[in-house]
Amino acid sequence: MQQTEFAQRREQLMAQMGKGTAVFCSAPMAVMHNDVEYNFRQDSDFYYLTGFDEAEAVAVLSPHHEDHRFVLFVQPKDPDKETWTGYRVGLEAAKEKFGADEAYSIDELGEKLPQYLVGGDRILYRLGRDRRFNDKLLGMWQRLMRTYPKRGTGPTAIADPAPLLHAMRQLKSAAELDQMRRAANIAVEAHVRAMQFAKPGVYEYQVQAEIEHTFRLNGAVGPAYPSIVASGENACILHYTENTRQMQAQELLLIDAGCAYHYYNSDITRTFPIGGRFTPEQQALYEIVLEAQLRAIAQVHPGNPYSQIHDTAVEVIVDGLLDLGLLVGDKQDIIKDEKYKPFYMHRTGHWLGLDVHDVGVYQHGETAHTLEPGQVTTVEPGIYIKPDIKPVEGQPEVPERWRGIGIRIEDDVLVTAQGHNVLTDGVPKAIADLTNLSRS
Repeated sequence: MQQTEFAQRREQLMAQMGKGTAVFCSAPMAVMHNDVEYNFRQDSDFYYLTGFDEAEAVAVLSPHHEDHRFVLFVQPKDPDKETWTGYRVGLEAAKEKFGADEAYSIDELGEKLPQYLVGGDRILYRLGRDRRFNDKLLGMWQRLMRTYPKRGTGPTAIADPAPLLHAMRQLKSAAELDQMRRAANIAVEAHVRAMQFAKPGVYEYQVQAEIEHTFRLNGAVGPAYPSIVASGENACILHYTENTRQMQAQELLLIDAGCAYHYYNSDITRTFPIGGRFTPEQQALYEIVLEAQLRAIAQVHPGNPYSQIHDTAVEVIVDGLLDLGLLVGDKQDIIKDEKYKPFYMHRTGHWLGLDVHDVGVYQHGETAHTLEPGQVTTVEPGIYIKPDIKPVEGQPEVPERWRGIGIRIEDDVLVTAQGHNVLTDGVPKAIADLTNLSRS
């Protein structure tokens, strides 16, 4: 992604900030065990505005400053440390490569940052992410407030920049969509490979290995989230990640897996029969979920309320469960009283982008958010009948033959000016396609 893209984002945010000063802290290094750290992944807000991919950094946007509108505090070059932990960008390259008007060592933060805060009328900073940095910034602000009467200028409030920044992040640029399409295409290939590989007797973790091998082989950083490979009744656990069970014939396999390509993510779920043949009960439930997903996807178009996606899926699922006798009563009462929730307990989608559960609002008070071109959402209805499912009051016991079946179908859908585009439609989901592919 070109640096001009990051510069445009900074300018767009600063145009909305007034005379505020925005401060963004990089992600911390996370410890795996003892002195071994996880691979570093930059904070999404920080990356979105800078493209800078190192820890121990702070970005400052000060549109009111005469010379330094964009400032980076970074780790200085240190050949001895770089021998052990990798190359650092350093101060000069922070300006040359990343467009900073000024760059300082992170060790100078306490000395240099106040000069950028004092010129603004408020500080835009998201409290709560890093308690140590919170305390440091709050201390600076308190000192400036104590001297405010002598100057009559300076920040008198701290505000969260998220409402401004996250509204920007919701609408994907052409460059972002290029990366999301690549993430989607890689994940599509991985899911198709998994369908071909999964057979009775194979372990869930072996399927996971095929998926994640395909991710890395095609240039993805790795999984976007812990891959879910859930056979049999494991599919009734929404975030099952143990992936240790040996798969059996006449069971379903639910795979929920996506990859991260650079900083952008995909998120796909498919459910298919191990061995290529649905039982009558599996097929009946699968047909309901597929119809719910197709009709929910049809609701993805500009101007439609986001809630319509979920409401449509719920109606289809409730209709289907009523037809099967797994629910009884008036459809609207069942929906109003949420008596379908033992079978379908989650929402039908979420925003997707730099984060798998990406930022952005779904609701404005009592009014649902309106879909706009450039947004990307998942659409993922499901039905889950746990072995120990308990009916709500007034609903029948679930016969044994339905128990232990979990089904979810998920695609990544871009809102376009004309309607929508399913970025992940390369993974089969029609019953005939699934049975043919998993037998091959």
